[in-house]
Amino acid sequence: MNSVNHFSLPPGIDIFERGWLSANNILLYGDGDVSLVDTGYYAHENLTLDLVKNALLKHGMSTLNKIVNTHLHSDHCGGNAALSKIYPAEIYIPSAEGVAVQTWNEDLLSYRNLGQHCPRFLHTRLLIPGQVITLGPYVWQIFAAPGHDPHSVILYLADHRILISADALWEEGFGVVFPELWGESGFEEVAQTLDLIEGLQVDLVIPGHGHPFTDVARALGVARSRLDYLASDGDRNARHGAKVLLKYKLLEWRSIELEKVTQWISTTPALFAAAKELNMEMDEFVRWLPKALVKSDAAKLEGEHLLNVD
Repeated sequence: MNSVNHFSLPPGIDIFERGWLSANNILLYGDGDVSLVDTGYYAHENLTLDLVKNALLKHGMSTLNKIVNTHLHSDHCGGNAALSKIYPAEIYIPSAEGVAVQTWNEDLLSYRNLGQHCPRFLHTRLLIPGQVITLGPYVWQIFAAPGHDPHSVILYLADHRILISADALWEEGFGVVFPELWGESGFEEVAQTLDLIEGLQVDLVIPGHGHPFTDVARALGVARSRLDYLASDGDRNARHGAKVLLKYKLLEWRSIELEKVTQWISTTPALFAAAKELNMEMDEFVRWLPKALVKSDAAKLEGEHLLNVD
């Protein structure tokens, strides 16, 4: 049995904790099925391939049957294309994203909006809330979990009281409420998703980012406090979302000329929306955002370069 925060995982579950640029991956294996939940960011695809290959070798297996994406932000599905070149796995995506993936509409898929990249992949199956899916030896329930992303799902293993929460719940909060940046509802959906999670019997949460954790009541309290803080002032979510988007890109860049940072900010629609929410002209906004990241100790300036701070 694998031990996570004093909780013993049942056999057939491996967790690859990745960090913030790539979402955590969960490998489930047994009873003739080998499945991977979420695949990380494309810039880390070689590491994803190595993690999967080594885990399969360790457990005496040779292939993947399923790739499951909790939602289609690029840090959760960026490894799909690379994995599908090697393994004949069916790719499952949230049901509402089927047309967008089939036509590869990068506006609907948020990649253009958020200024990120994801290699194109083909899906074969849909994750439908209210139904179940077999992953490894276990049957998981699929629940809709809108808020951070309108189409996200979470997966619940009732027999072992385990929740794969994606970015709906972390130990210290949840993912940026992106819909609110462009004038769509998101805060109410976050609250509803937190209520849904509270109504489940959960002993272990495997989040999209960060350590798996067992104190679910505390995490829900932190998340609700965070939600109240953000929802009480729209500027707060806009500032937070803008800084997260730049920090995320800086994790990929590591070091980048300020001129290129300005160009990226100026061509990213979600940041246009954030500037509008903050009543800033873009010239003011592109000066403010890097400085705001430096002020929060998430980056530093060296001459004309913006550098990531781990």
